[in-house]
Amino acid sequence: MIDEGEMFHEGFRNRKAVLGDKHVEKSWASADDFNRPVQRLVTEYCWGEVWGDESLSFKTRSMINIAMLTAMNQQHELAVHVKGALTNGVSRSEIQGVLLQTLVYCGAPAALAAFRTASHAISEWEAAQGNDSTEKS
Repeated sequence: MIDEGEMFHEGFRNRKAVLGDKHVEKSWASADDFNRPVQRLVTEYCWGEVWGDESLSFKTRSMINIAMLTAMNQQHELAVHVKGALTNGVSRSEIQGVLLQTLVYCGAPAALAAFRTASHAISEWEAAQGNDSTEKS
C-alpha cells in the first residue's frame, strides 16, 4: 500500500472492522491501475469520513445500508453489508424487520430479491462463524 493519509488508514480500519480483514485485503490487492482510485476514494471518504463520524453507530449505519441497497437493487453489495451488519450486532430479526419495511417503501420485487440475498448471506456468515443457529438476539 502506498503512503496514504490518516483518513485512508481510519477508513481501512473501519472497513475491516465491518467487512472483515480477508474481504478488504482481497479488494485492495485486486485493485489495478484502473480501479485503484475508486478503491482509495471509497476507503478514505465512505469508510473514513462517513463511517468514521461517530454520530451514528456502525449497527445503525448497517441497517440504513441494508435499506438503501435494497432500494437500489444492489444485490452484491447487499450481501456484503448483511454480513457486515451481523458483525456489527444487527440481529437476524432486525435485518428481517428492515427488509419488511423495504417491501412497503421500495416494492415487493426489490424486497423479495433482498430477502433471497440476505438469507444466503446470513447462512454464509453463520457458517464462517462456525454457528448454525437460526436466531441471534
